[in-house]
Amino acid sequence: MSSFQVIPKSAVAEDIVSHLLLLIREKKLRPGDKLPPERELAAMMQVSRPSLREALRTLSIMRVVELRHGSGAYITALEPSALVEHLDFVFSLDDSTYLQLFQTRKILEPGICALAAQHITEEELTQLEACVERSKVGPSNPEVYLQADLDLHEIITQAARNPLLKRFMVSIRSLGRASRQRTSTLPGVFAQTIQDHQAIITALKAHDPQAAHHAMLTHLEHIEQRLIEEQP
Repeated sequence: MSSFQVIPKSAVAEDIVSHLLLLIREKKLRPGDKLPPERELAAMMQVSRPSLREALRTLSIMRVVELRHGSGAYITALEPSALVEHLDFVFSLDDSTYLQLFQTRKILEPGICALAAQHITEEELTQLEACVERSKVGPSNPEVYLQADLDLHEIITQAARNPLLKRFMVSIRSLGRASRQRTSTLPGVFAQTIQDHQAIITALKAHDPQAAHHAMLTHLEHIEQRLIEEQP
């Protein structure tokens, strides 16, 4: 229990959160561990109980701590799928956030696409072709176009055969939908997206990881550039 060091009196809940996360990273707190009772823990860290409660609520939202009524606070199993589930809440939905999202996607999705090129099946390639055909409705049916776009990227993620990467992509799915709603009406995006998606499928059909990586990165850069051009 000596690990729970005194927190400076000027500290806010974020400092308490940071310290408890540090204890988890250092393996001083492990999955399933029960934290000391609130009154005791607040005294050990020399913080107010309201600040401690706020910190524990934050950790609960992050799925790091489980608050059990009448029992106390416990470190969760720290499953990656749970920890990234609410990652989209970190963002506020404005254009700067969408540009940050494109930075994130440019790191993740080209690599995912390269993996998919190694593992994708004929059935999945057929599904991708169907997504492109569905998306050709374009501006006349924005919801169908949007869903086809989302489905195409999800099929590619599935084809990568990496569950952890899939969980990260699921965690930003709602933000990705909002982003597409923002970018799909930008000039030239519809035609560019159809062309880019076809280039991605061509690389995947060839089972060429390098070409698939390049095609996905180029696609994301095209859409990102359209958004940048719209900035005031």
